[in-house]
Amino acid sequence: MATHTLDARRLLCPMPVIRAQNRIKTLAKGDILEVTCTDPGAKNDLPTWCRINGHEVIEIETKDDDIIIKIAVGEA
Repeated sequence: MATHTLDARRLLCPMPVIRAQNRIKTLAKGDILEVTCTDPGAKNDLPTWCRINGHEVIEIETKDDDIIIKIAVGEA
């Protein structure tokens, strides 16, 4: 299990989801992807995408203007 990061700051919907989707395709089951974004819609969009695609949101954290969403990669 490895932790990976994705900088999706200054990207608007649907780009944070698309970037996360593309990155997750390259990861193994059990890996963690930490997505940092600034679009407030990502707090809803990424968890919805994860539920549909078999991944799990572990944590959503806000630091200043950044939203950090940690995703555990599930079965593709």
